[in-house]
Amino acid sequence: MTSRTFQNKLKRGVMSGAALTALMAGSAIAEPVQFSVPPGSLSKALTDFSRQSDREILVSADLVAGKQSTGLEGAFEPEDALSALISNAGLSYRVTPSNVFLIDASAIQQTSPDQEVVNESSVQSEPVVQTAAAATEERREQTIVVVGSHIQGARTTEALPVTLIGQEQLAAIGADSGDDLFRSIPQMGDVTFNSTYLPQSSNAARGDVGSVNLRNLGIGNTLVLLNGRRVVLHPTSRANENLVPVLTYNTNAIPTAGVSRIEVLRDGAAAIYGADAVAGVVNTVLREVNNGGDLTVQYGGAEGTDLRQLDVNGTFGTDFADGRGNVSLFLGYTDRSELSTTDQSWTATADRRSFFTGTDFEGVGTLDRTSTISGWGNFATVGTGTVRQNGVALTTSAGAFSVIPSANGSCATSLGDGVCLRASNRATTGTDRNTRYDTNAVGTSLMPEVERINLFSTFRYDMPSGMQTFGELGYYFAETNAWQQSSTMLSSARITVPSTNYWNPFGATLLPDGSVNPNRLPGLNISPNGADVTLTSYRFDDFGLSNVNVENHQFRFLTGVRGEVGDFDWESALLYSRASVRDEQDGVSSTRLQEAMSWSTPDAYNPFNGANPADPQGLDTTLSNAAALDYARIRTERYSRTSLAQLDFKLSRPDLFTLPGGDVGMATGVELRRDLQLDDRDKHVDGTITFTDTETGITVPSDLVGTSDTPDTKGSRTVGSAYIEFAVPLVSPEMNIPLMQSLEMQAAGRYENYSDFGDIAKPKVALSWTVVDSLRFRGSWAQSFRAPNLEQINATVVSRSNTRTDWVRCEADVRALRIANFSDCTGYGFATTGRRAGNPDLQAETADTWTVGAVLQPRIMPDHFGSLTLTADLWNVEQEGLIGIYGEGNALILDYLLRTQGSSNPDVVRAAPTADEIAAFAGTGLDPVGRVLYVNDAYRNLQPQNLRGVDFSASLALHETPVGRFNFDVNVAHLIEYERAASPDIQALLDARAAGEINSGTIIPEGGNLLRQDGSPRWKWNASMTWQPTEAITIGAYTQYTGYFWDTSILNSAGENWRVDDQQTVNLYAQYAFDEGFAQNTRVRLGVRNVGDQLPPMDSSATGYNGALYQPYGRYWYASIRKSF
Repeated sequence: MTSRTFQNKLKRGVMSGAALTALMAGSAIAEPVQFSVPPGSLSKALTDFSRQSDREILVSADLVAGKQSTGLEGAFEPEDALSALISNAGLSYRVTPSNVFLIDASAIQQTSPDQEVVNESSVQSEPVVQTAAAATEERREQTIVVVGSHIQGARTTEALPVTLIGQEQLAAIGADSGDDLFRSIPQMGDVTFNSTYLPQSSNAARGDVGSVNLRNLGIGNTLVLLNGRRVVLHPTSRANENLVPVLTYNTNAIPTAGVSRIEVLRDGAAAIYGADAVAGVVNTVLREVNNGGDLTVQYGGAEGTDLRQLDVNGTFGTDFADGRGNVSLFLGYTDRSELSTTDQSWTATADRRSFFTGTDFEGVGTLDRTSTISGWGNFATVGTGTVRQNGVALTTSAGAFSVIPSANGSCATSLGDGVCLRASNRATTGTDRNTRYDTNAVGTSLMPEVERINLFSTFRYDMPSGMQTFGELGYYFAETNAWQQSSTMLSSARITVPSTNYWNPFGATLLPDGSVNPNRLPGLNISPNGADVTLTSYRFDDFGLSNVNVENHQFRFLTGVRGEVGDFDWESALLYSRASVRDEQDGVSSTRLQEAMSWSTPDAYNPFNGANPADPQGLDTTLSNAAALDYARIRTERYSRTSLAQLDFKLSRPDLFTLPGGDVGMATGVELRRDLQLDDRDKHVDGTITFTDTETGITVPSDLVGTSDTPDTKGSRTVGSAYIEFAVPLVSPEMNIPLMQSLEMQAAGRYENYSDFGDIAKPKVALSWTVVDSLRFRGSWAQSFRAPNLEQINATVVSRSNTRTDWVRCEADVRALRIANFSDCTGYGFATTGRRAGNPDLQAETADTWTVGAVLQPRIMPDHFGSLTLTADLWNVEQEGLIGIYGEGNALILDYLLRTQGSSNPDVVRAAPTADEIAAFAGTGLDPVGRVLYVNDAYRNLQPQNLRGVDFSASLALHETPVGRFNFDVNVAHLIEYERAASPDIQALLDARAAGEINSGTIIPEGGNLLRQDGSPRWKWNASMTWQPTEAITIGAYTQYTGYFWDTSILNSAGENWRVDDQQTVNLYAQYAFDEGFAQNTRVRLGVRNVGDQLPPMDSSATGYNGALYQPYGRYWYASIRKSF
């Protein structure tokens, strides 16, 4: 059975099963829970109850210590069962709006704030035991989140800045993918891996992918956990702002159907979790489902577009062995249609000039983001000098000529059918601007079509010996289809059209069969044998748009066991996870293309027929013969794989010994991890099949038109680590110290040994100082690190082509008075190849982080009415040894500077200047330059960066009002400082620009203040509100704000950047839950995201918006129905 056949059967099976479940659910009636709780310890009985009922409990350790329970057998409602279990202990309970049981020694009938207690060490719901002194206060208002600690129930986690996204916030956000969900976190920086990023080649990650970037420290600086353990990295990389390949965790692989909550630790945590936890940790906790489940179907779409999405999500679970075991299953299915650039007027053109009319940027030439490379080609005859027809020059002295629409004028000779030949390259910023290629107008994909399946299950079984086994099994699959622009020439891999080409206007007088060549122009001053012609700028548009198909697979298996030995809790687990990506795309073989261009029959490929004379910027209508197209067309494939294998052992005890302030907790553990990355490039790219020009003899490593060569890479590493953590109560309430109700400290350290770059050890210290019941201060200091990824270490020479400006040509034009200033320099952006190499001597990026903050819980209202919690945390990160390269753009600026001084940059390798280039530099005082062949570079540890900011949050719960219950949450991220020191080489360029040695219009990545530079806004915040007027009705609202930033890719005449405006959007939903009749246990919801139908703020990119911060559509409606059973 083929992989695709298996996937199709799996999809049909999932949907058929979902449909069958829905039919069965239609007649299902809610049943009591089957309990099997043996007599014995009350603490153990409450643990069993929590697991069997799938309900969370918060209780003080002192309340249950030494008490017994008579046990419970049979089917009961959870409330009745809990009452029976605690009846003989003199205890009572109350229920929060989120269904958490709060147990107290006195009967309290009112509800409490909607807060949850979570435990990273045990992902199933369990009672969390705290010290008695703060139990009442904590159950009132403070969520205890143990992400950030390995000590179960440690109070030192109060020292840690943690954001919790619970069920109410999840509903208000209305996210339909992991990417949407993680974007909603204000502390999340720019999401550079996203499905709207669709590069022309497979050299960068694309498809169904989303990234994690807390604090904007960069991809790779945030650790992602699932149920407290690592997840595998997404296999394909992309270049970051430092132009080095980075890898991310794919947020779309998170099984959102089973999410109970998301915990965001906004603090360095390498001492707890190891590598990558520099900015913090994001832990997704899945829920356990007992004897039932639900099925949800949702359908939605964006107004004014063809974007539509169907989501089917289900959760199912069952207990077995009298409640000692449980299996839970979560499924998610998504089918989303494509969003095309032509769906909306604001994305239907890459020429952005009209959108800036009336601003200070009106008339800036660089706002035309259409491509200068089109089916209207630039060519050069080889070795002919000026070609003339009856004395009229058809080429320049270097042989350059172009094919243009006859209507554009200045034709040297006609080629027929509205196409002519001009004796120069196209004037793409003037007369021939209409021959540029509009990548948006031809209907490329803005967002790909997506089909996604997420299947995940959890397992737990309590053995008679007292140990518990647990496990996870997950599978993620996604397939995307998109349409990309057609292939173009790389300046470093030009192709020669042989003189034998049937359509060559400078071909031989006679064809091989002796007949007269009908396409050779008459009256030429060249040999009867004809002339070869080099394609210098050409788009192979008659091959049509390029189809891109990307398949993602991810598999996760975990098995573990936990138990007690003496007074210690222990846990061990084995984890294996693998991810793979298969990226397929239409392409053109350079070798086969040149063969097709050598044919002397009408079947030959014809690059001289232009594109579409009636609509020069439209799709090519003058197609070459199908035989040539089919012969040269290929389907390329890139296969990438990563895997993660981990074995860990944890040991913890909450009362290792006792100090005057209380019991000292301890946790220690060891981990052994094996990481692997494999990148198998297509044979046309990895050097297996190269291209040798039959006419020039020049060989280039890549045979794929428009794609740089990239060798296959493979790397692996073994990581051994050990850690220890202490929770130390320094002061307790019983010590009666004024203004110090309690003081707790967390001290931790971790050592890791990497097989490829050596050892590293990092510490952490955190403090929590409770002044009074309503006021707590907290702070931490930690050292963290990010290990260089396997691609950065193991890559051989990698060629990457990016559009870079050859600034010395701009200088020549200014000196020759052809342009007024550098803002008019739009014709010298070329596809420039950088030859980059991995570096086995790279060291880890290191960071020092600290946070200080406060938690205020004022008693401004009675407990039964509600509660208010306010937090503020100031944070700072100082990071060193960032991995980067010098970059082709900087190398060209340095070359420009050195050439004004009479030398040049040896890392910039150029061809010899042509006669036309010599003429262009005449009289400028600059030596003429040829085209750039490539730029040499390598990965290295470079400059440091510093970031500082402050986070605010507010949570207000109103439980008893005349109109129902309310919950309000606000989360604010304010970035105060984002600075990256310029390396000495970059600083030299900046100094030269400041001194006037190079033009002020040069664009140099300055380092310095990067705040609000092409992203990284100063302010991001969100707020949510949930209102329950009755038990059946829920209304939710969510708003998100993103501050402004500067688009540094354009300058006006005053040298100023464009300001990309801020934006605030609002989401709303309303739902109704039926509690009787046929619709019993059914919930319907109607929601709308972006109520105000606001488009993303405009920038100067070809698509007109920043995809790392915004989605490319306005108002989005959705409706869903859920059936529980």
